[in-house]
Amino acid sequence: MSLPENEVMEARLASNGYNSSCLDATIGGSEDGEAALQDFIGVEDTALDLVEDFHALASLIADLDERDRQLIQMRFVEELTQAQIGERLGVSRMHVSRLLSRCLARLREGLLTTG
Repeated sequence: MSLPENEVMEARLASNGYNSSCLDATIGGSEDGEAALQDFIGVEDTALDLVEDFHALASLIADLDERDRQLIQMRFVEELTQAQIGERLGVSRMHVSRLLSRCLARLREGLLTTG
């Protein structure tokens, strides 16, 4: 490979840092006798469920009419209050509350039927 001897020695030393083991390999010393390596590494990522939920929600939001999408945008992306949304749309805060409730119920039902 035409490398200096010191680089070869460093590479050989660095390769010692990579030891692979089978996940089914048994590890002694547990109370129940032996346990598999896979029992001790990795955790379930509960946030992965959110990815599926967001994907499903995105298609449901895309099916909403323009006003409802705008309402969702203002409330949950821009984080405006119902009063602020009412001012922008020219309706009362109570009407915004009703619109949001109706829209969120529709999205919730869509998630429950697709999930």
